[in-house]
Amino acid sequence: MKKKIKDYFSSVSIEYFAILPYSYAREINSRIIERQGFEPKSVIIYLLPYYSGETENLSRYAASLDYHIAISEINGGLEQLLKQAFPEASVKGYGDHSPIDERHAALISGLGISGDNGLIINEKYGSYVFIGDMLTDIEPDILGAIEPTEYKRCEGCGLCKRACPTGILRGEGEDCLSAITQRKGELSDAEKDMMRKYNTLWGCDICQSVCPHNRRPVLTPVEFFYRDRIACLTEDILDNMSEEDFRKRAFAWRKRNTVERNIDILYRNK
Repeated sequence: MKKKIKDYFSSVSIEYFAILPYSYAREINSRIIERQGFEPKSVIIYLLPYYSGETENLSRYAASLDYHIAISEINGGLEQLLKQAFPEASVKGYGDHSPIDERHAALISGLGISGDNGLIINEKYGSYVFIGDMLTDIEPDILGAIEPTEYKRCEGCGLCKRACPTGILRGEGEDCLSAITQRKGELSDAEKDMMRKYNTLWGCDICQSVCPHNRRPVLTPVEFFYRDRIACLTEDILDNMSEEDFRKRAFAWRKRNTVERNIDILYRNK
């Protein structure tokens, strides 16, 4: 069965995945487990590389369509594969809003090391990866689950901490710049000035850009991240974007007003 899972992931250009007994996962939201209606026994965890090139005023992850769409599509295919092999099995896929600590599961699966900026760093794709997972009540030995590996950390060079604009990685700030760009409502003058200084309309990649593991980023093989790509979001692009298309973007979750506000901050005075 593990070979079938590997072949499926290969078909969707996923290179890094692992299968763990659920007992090794760090559960962080038992209510989700209660709602899904079954007790998981196995976890299939995978990395989704997303780097598709440089951007001007958007975090690199936000240049493409919303990655949750890609994770949903991948999980849908994986669920179909498992249900075909085990019709009575229960399966449920996640990405971001999982009942387990996905980053922890990926780290103890050997899919990467832990960066000082809180991100997982993969040997090939650096920190430009999302994490997806599938929970199932199929027995782990049937799926070919592995034992957890040693939790490894990065070298601790300190570049990400020194480069952090708000100082939160140094324990000095309250929010990262990415969180500031995504906050609703009015921003302070200092926050607006910081957005202008670093020319960020949405998100922040500074701690990733300076990381030695991202020095020569590898382009993602996943075609999804090249579709309808936006390297620089402008007022004209946003104005001509239908509501349906807008909802497909990673920055849509904070609504159009927040994105419009950020465009005003960066360009209106100019």
